[in-house]
Amino acid sequence: MRAMILAAGRGARMRPLTDHTPKPLLEVGGKPLIVWHIERLAQAGITELVINHAYLGQQIEDRLGDGTRWHVHIQYSAEQTALETAGGIAKALPLLGDESFLVVNGDVFTDIDYAATSLPVGKLAHLVMVDNPQQHAEGDFALQDGLVKHAADNRLTFSGIGVYHPDLFKSVQSGEAAKLAPLLISAMQQGLVSGQHHTGIWHDIGTPERLAQLDHWLKTR
Repeated sequence: MRAMILAAGRGARMRPLTDHTPKPLLEVGGKPLIVWHIERLAQAGITELVINHAYLGQQIEDRLGDGTRWHVHIQYSAEQTALETAGGIAKALPLLGDESFLVVNGDVFTDIDYAATSLPVGKLAHLVMVDNPQQHAEGDFALQDGLVKHAADNRLTFSGIGVYHPDLFKSVQSGEAAKLAPLLISAMQQGLVSGQHHTGIWHDIGTPERLAQLDHWLKTR
Protein backbone atom coordinates (compact mmCIF):
# COMPACT_ATOMS: atom_id res chain seq x y z
CA MET A 1 0.00 0.00 0.00
CA ARG A 2 1.16 3.51 -0.81
CA ALA A 3 0.74 6.49 1.48
CA MET A 4 0.24 10.20 1.03
CA ILE A 5 1.23 12.81 3.60
CA LEU A 6 -0.75 16.04 3.32
CA ALA A 7 1.65 18.96 3.63
CA ALA A 8 0.15 21.77 1.53
CA GLY A 9 -1.56 23.81 4.24
CA ARG A 10 -0.55 27.39 4.99
CA GLY A 11 -0.54 26.89 8.76
CA ALA A 12 -1.94 30.36 9.45
CA ARG A 13 -2.80 29.53 13.07
CA MET A 14 0.85 28.61 13.65
CA ARG A 15 2.19 32.07 12.79
CA PRO A 16 4.76 33.44 13.32
CA LEU A 17 6.40 29.98 13.31
CA THR A 18 5.17 29.32 9.78
CA ASP A 19 6.10 32.69 8.30
CA HIS A 20 9.33 31.22 7.00
CA THR A 21 8.93 27.48 7.64
CA PRO A 22 6.20 25.17 6.28
CA LYS A 23 4.19 23.64 9.10
CA PRO A 24 5.27 20.00 8.46
CA LEU A 25 8.90 21.02 9.00
CA LEU A 26 8.29 22.49 12.46
CA GLU A 27 10.20 20.38 14.95
CA VAL A 28 9.01 18.44 17.98
CA GLY A 29 11.20 16.13 19.99
CA GLY A 30 14.20 17.07 17.86
CA LYS A 31 12.81 16.29 14.41
CA PRO A 32 10.24 17.73 11.97
CA LEU A 33 6.64 16.66 12.38
CA ILE A 34 6.63 15.08 8.93
CA VAL A 35 9.70 12.97 9.70
CA TRP A 36 7.85 11.27 12.56
CA HIS A 37 5.28 10.14 9.98
CA ILE A 38 7.91 8.99 7.49
CA GLU A 39 9.68 6.92 10.12
CA ARG A 40 6.49 5.30 11.37
CA LEU A 41 5.33 4.52 7.83
CA ALA A 42 8.69 2.94 7.07
CA GLN A 43 8.43 0.84 10.23
CA ALA A 44 5.04 -0.39 8.99
CA GLY A 45 6.58 -1.46 5.69
CA ILE A 46 4.96 1.39 3.72
CA THR A 47 7.81 2.74 1.65
CA GLU A 48 6.17 4.34 -1.42
CA LEU A 49 5.20 7.84 -0.29
CA VAL A 50 3.64 10.87 -1.95
CA ILE A 51 3.82 14.30 -0.31
CA ASN A 52 1.85 17.27 -1.61
CA HIS A 53 2.93 20.81 -0.93
CA ALA A 54 2.16 24.41 -1.82
CA TYR A 55 3.28 27.07 0.65
CA LEU A 56 7.12 27.06 0.88
CA GLY A 57 6.97 23.63 -0.68
CA GLN A 58 10.48 23.66 -2.05
CA GLN A 59 11.77 23.68 1.52
CA ILE A 60 10.02 20.34 2.06
CA GLU A 61 11.62 18.81 -1.04
CA ASP A 62 15.04 20.20 -0.11
CA ARG A 63 14.80 18.85 3.45
CA LEU A 64 13.42 15.38 2.66
CA GLY A 65 14.85 14.67 -0.77
CA ASP A 66 13.88 11.33 -2.26
CA GLY A 67 13.53 9.66 1.14
CA THR A 68 16.61 7.44 0.82
CA ARG A 69 17.85 8.22 4.32
CA TRP A 70 14.64 6.70 5.74
CA HIS A 71 14.66 3.77 3.28
CA VAL A 72 11.53 5.05 1.53
CA HIS A 73 10.83 6.51 -1.91
CA ILE A 74 9.20 9.95 -1.89
CA GLN A 75 7.41 11.58 -4.83
CA TYR A 76 6.02 15.09 -4.65
CA SER A 77 2.75 16.58 -5.87
CA ALA A 78 3.27 20.33 -6.10
CA GLU A 79 0.28 22.67 -5.98
CA GLN A 80 0.46 26.29 -7.10
CA THR A 81 -2.16 27.10 -4.49
CA ALA A 82 -3.44 24.67 -1.88
CA LEU A 83 -6.28 22.59 -3.31
CA GLU A 84 -7.91 21.53 -0.01
CA THR A 85 -7.73 17.90 1.09
CA ALA A 86 -9.80 16.18 -1.60
CA GLY A 87 -8.39 18.40 -4.34
CA GLY A 88 -4.85 17.65 -3.27
CA ILE A 89 -5.49 13.93 -3.17
CA ALA A 90 -7.23 13.96 -6.57
CA LYS A 91 -4.28 15.76 -8.15
CA ALA A 92 -1.89 13.15 -6.71
CA LEU A 93 -3.90 10.11 -7.87
CA PRO A 94 -1.56 9.38 -10.83
CA LEU A 95 1.23 8.89 -8.28
CA LEU A 96 -0.90 6.78 -5.93
CA GLY A 97 -1.99 4.07 -8.34
CA ASP A 98 -5.24 2.17 -8.73
CA GLU A 99 -5.37 0.46 -5.34
CA SER A 100 -6.41 1.79 -1.94
CA PHE A 101 -3.92 4.11 -0.27
CA LEU A 102 -3.29 5.61 3.16
CA VAL A 103 -3.50 9.36 3.76
CA VAL A 104 -2.03 11.10 6.81
CA ASN A 105 -2.41 14.75 7.78
CA GLY A 106 1.07 16.20 8.11
CA ASP A 107 0.13 18.27 11.16
CA VAL A 108 -0.88 15.48 13.54
CA PHE A 109 1.27 13.34 15.81
CA THR A 110 0.26 9.76 16.58
CA ASP A 111 1.51 6.32 17.55
CA ILE A 112 -1.03 4.48 15.41
CA ASP A 113 0.10 1.24 13.80
CA TYR A 114 -0.28 2.02 10.11
CA ALA A 115 0.25 -1.63 9.22
CA ALA A 116 -3.01 -2.47 11.03
CA THR A 117 -5.06 0.07 9.11
CA SER A 118 -6.70 -1.09 5.89
CA LEU A 119 -9.74 -0.60 3.68
CA PRO A 120 -12.35 -3.39 3.87
CA VAL A 121 -13.51 -4.86 0.59
CA GLY A 122 -16.40 -2.91 -0.90
CA LYS A 123 -15.80 0.31 1.04
CA LEU A 124 -14.62 3.65 -0.31
CA ALA A 125 -13.03 4.95 2.88
CA HIS A 126 -11.79 3.74 6.27
CA LEU A 127 -11.31 6.45 8.89
CA VAL A 128 -9.29 6.43 12.09
CA MET A 129 -11.36 8.10 14.80
CA VAL A 130 -10.09 9.40 18.15
CA ASP A 131 -11.59 10.73 21.37
CA ASN A 132 -12.64 14.37 21.09
CA PRO A 133 -9.85 16.73 22.14
CA GLN A 134 -10.61 19.79 24.24
CA GLN A 135 -10.40 22.10 21.23
CA HIS A 136 -12.90 20.01 19.23
CA ALA A 137 -15.29 18.73 21.87
CA GLU A 138 -18.24 18.34 19.48
CA GLY A 139 -16.46 15.72 17.36
CA ASP A 140 -17.07 14.95 13.69
CA PHE A 141 -18.77 11.62 13.01
CA ALA A 142 -20.20 8.65 14.89
CA LEU A 143 -18.71 5.16 14.80
CA GLN A 144 -21.40 2.49 14.96
CA ASP A 145 -20.83 -1.22 14.39
CA GLY A 146 -17.69 -0.58 12.40
CA LEU A 147 -19.28 2.04 10.15
CA VAL A 148 -18.70 5.78 10.28
CA LYS A 149 -21.94 7.73 10.14
CA HIS A 150 -22.92 11.37 9.81
CA ALA A 151 -24.91 11.28 13.02
CA ALA A 152 -25.50 13.84 15.75
CA ASP A 153 -24.89 11.65 18.79
CA ASN A 154 -21.82 9.91 20.23
CA ARG A 155 -19.44 11.63 17.87
CA LEU A 156 -15.71 11.06 17.75
CA THR A 157 -13.09 13.18 16.02
CA PHE A 158 -11.65 12.25 12.65
CA SER A 159 -7.91 11.91 13.21
CA GLY A 160 -6.87 13.03 9.75
CA ILE A 161 -5.75 9.47 8.99
CA GLY A 162 -7.68 7.34 6.53
CA VAL A 163 -7.44 4.73 3.83
CA TYR A 164 -9.24 5.55 0.59
CA HIS A 165 -10.18 3.94 -2.69
CA PRO A 166 -9.46 6.14 -5.73
CA ASP A 167 -13.15 5.97 -6.69
CA LEU A 168 -13.99 8.22 -3.73
CA PHE A 169 -12.45 11.09 -5.70
CA LYS A 170 -13.85 10.38 -9.15
CA SER A 171 -16.09 13.48 -9.06
CA VAL A 172 -13.12 15.79 -8.42
CA GLN A 173 -11.34 17.22 -11.42
CA SER A 174 -7.56 17.20 -11.18
CA GLY A 175 -6.34 20.66 -10.27
CA GLU A 176 -9.60 21.90 -8.74
CA ALA A 177 -9.95 22.69 -5.05
CA ALA A 178 -12.30 20.37 -3.16
CA LYS A 179 -13.01 19.55 0.46
CA LEU A 180 -12.97 15.97 1.74
CA ALA A 181 -15.95 16.11 4.11
CA PRO A 182 -18.71 16.28 1.43
CA LEU A 183 -17.25 13.23 -0.33
CA LEU A 184 -17.09 11.30 2.93
CA ILE A 185 -20.61 12.26 4.00
CA SER A 186 -22.01 11.15 0.64
CA ALA A 187 -20.22 7.80 0.97
CA MET A 188 -21.39 7.44 4.59
CA GLN A 189 -24.99 7.81 3.47
CA GLN A 190 -24.42 4.79 1.25
CA GLY A 191 -22.79 2.75 4.03
CA LEU A 192 -19.41 2.86 2.28
CA VAL A 193 -17.24 4.28 5.08
CA SER A 194 -15.81 2.01 7.78
CA GLY A 195 -13.76 3.10 10.77
CA GLN A 196 -11.74 2.23 13.83
CA HIS A 197 -11.31 3.92 17.20
CA HIS A 198 -7.70 4.69 18.08
CA THR A 199 -7.26 5.20 21.82
CA GLY A 200 -3.49 5.70 21.84
CA ILE A 201 -1.44 8.84 21.30
CA TRP A 202 -2.84 11.48 18.98
CA HIS A 203 -2.24 15.22 18.90
CA ASP A 204 -3.53 17.87 16.49
CA ILE A 205 -0.75 20.42 16.23
CA GLY A 206 -2.91 23.44 15.51
CA THR A 207 -1.30 26.18 17.59
CA PRO A 208 2.22 27.13 18.74
CA GLU A 209 1.14 26.31 22.28
CA ARG A 210 0.16 22.72 21.38
CA LEU A 211 3.42 22.34 19.45
CA ALA A 212 5.39 23.46 22.52
CA GLN A 213 3.43 21.11 24.80
CA LEU A 214 4.11 18.13 22.54
CA ASP A 215 7.78 19.08 22.24
CA HIS A 216 8.10 19.21 26.04
CA TRP A 217 6.33 15.87 26.45
CA LEU A 218 8.55 14.14 23.91
CA LYS A 219 11.71 15.50 25.48
CA THR A 220 10.76 14.59 29.05
CA ARG A 221 8.93 11.27 28.76
